[in-house]
Amino acid sequence: MAVSTRIAIVAVGDRLRHDDGIGGAVLTRLRERAAARPLPPGTALAACDGDPGHLADLWENAELAVVIESAHRGTGHPGRVHRLDLGSGELRGPDGLGPRGLGAAVELARELDRLPDHLVAYAVEAEDLSQGGGLSEAVAGTVAGLAARVEDDIVRHRTAAAGAPARKGGKDPSASRGS
Repeated sequence: MAVSTRIAIVAVGDRLRHDDGIGGAVLTRLRERAAARPLPPGTALAACDGDPGHLADLWENAELAVVIESAHRGTGHPGRVHRLDLGSGELRGPDGLGPRGLGAAVELARELDRLPDHLVAYAVEAEDLSQGGGLSEAVAGTVAGLAARVEDDIVRHRTAAAGAPARKGGKDPSASRGS
């Protein structure tokens, strides 16, 4: 069983495929910032290759999960950031995010009862997914701003949690189990 984490920040991708390393670059930036401004206790930063089971393990028992990855099919705007924000109601609905990628992880986590209470996903449109290290200029330009957005998500979550009644185990007992 995975270690209980209240906030899980997960980078999905491969640093050795240029822009697919955007999530790892954001995690590096968050770690650098944490030296001066520590992240809240219970915040875990992790990397994932995109395997749905591994992703479900990383966000198990999380009140907030933030996933950062590259968007492999874009609209021709490298560096454009797309944000998906789903609460427990949307995550537990019958028609999730589709059969592949993040959608497959959500479907698996739903079946295993490992959904986070709240999921925020950031996908950055890639320019170069060929083999090799380093981000394209357009994607590298999003790292600092995206790290700041993730920090804002954490602050919003902590502020909302401070005003809400405490829930045992990070799960909403009134939410349906599976569908």
